Amino acid sequence: MNVSTRLLINRLGKQCGLSRIVTFSTKSAEHAAANAVETQKEQKTKEAPASNAAEASVPIRKPIIPANYRFIYPEFLPDPKIEWRNPIREKLERMDMLDRRRQIDLPEFYVGSIMAVTSSDPHAEGKVSRFVGICIHRDGCGLRARFILRNVIDHQGIEVIYELYDPTLQKVEVLRLEKRLDDSLFYLRDALPEYSTFDENMEPEQLEEGAPVPVNDIKVVLRPRPWLERWERQNLRGVANIDQYLKDKHRKSAARVQKPWEKYDLMKQYRATIPEEEQTEIFAEVYTELHAQELQRKRNKRKRTFVKPKQLA
Repeated sequence: MNVSTRLLINRLGKQCGLSRIVTFSTKSAEHAAANAVETQKEQKTKEAPASNAAEASVPIRKPIIPANYRFIYPEFLPDPKIEWRNPIREKLERMDMLDRRRQIDLPEFYVGSIMAVTSSDPHAEGKVSRFVGICIHRDGCGLRARFILRNVIDHQGIEVIYELYDPTLQKVEVLRLEKRLDDSLFYLRDALPEYSTFDENMEPEQLEEGAPVPVNDIKVVLRPRPWLERWERQNLRGVANIDQYLKDKHRKSAARVQKPWEKYDLMKQYRATIPEEEQTEIFAEVYTELHAQELQRKRNKRKRTFVKPKQLA
């Protein structure tokens, strides 16, 4: 078959729409690999809308936040008063609080816990002061969170207010982790001094991991009147002899100012608290960092407890 005959057959094949079957590859290996990659990309782009639709249908799993976070970290919750709220400032403060917690270990504590705080003091010997006392109050939110420690030293009651995120704090220790029956222990100011006296060299008491925080149901004994506040009007559960020093006029005045119906006022409770949905959203934002810091503290604790054996000569 000469050249003219071959050209004529090819032209007839093209006109008739016949495709030529080739049993071997006429392209180089690199060119074939490039075409294979392009075909795979085209298939992925075709399958992408379907996968996106499937992902949209599957709900995104949010981290399961422990229920006790709102008790361990109450300062992360914003102020419940609407006129004092600012979402941008609150978010920036939460970032600063997490940065501060990376620098210092701020352990879990409650009102009634016995703590030791070491802070820098330019007027103290060694430029550092350490104070041991019982936490009688905790309030504030954000970077303004604070707590008050009380101790009786040389028959004199001493109270120190600490800002929780103060950069002058060097170390915060919990010597005894426990709770009390009341949310505030200001009545220790009018109680006998032995209820507020603690040894400055007190050793920390270890609590088993995962164990519930114990509640100390001790009831203190108040001194005779006059008191700093009218404790009979506050429905205190941690005081034993409050009725001993009350007269009829005190009971009548306390009955006049009582408002038992307020516990049924749903709007007052709503205005005085943060909604649960907002609490979940806030703690979901900081949960990852707080959980990572907690795990790191446990690792450091295990390293400190491990003693490397010495090699025998």
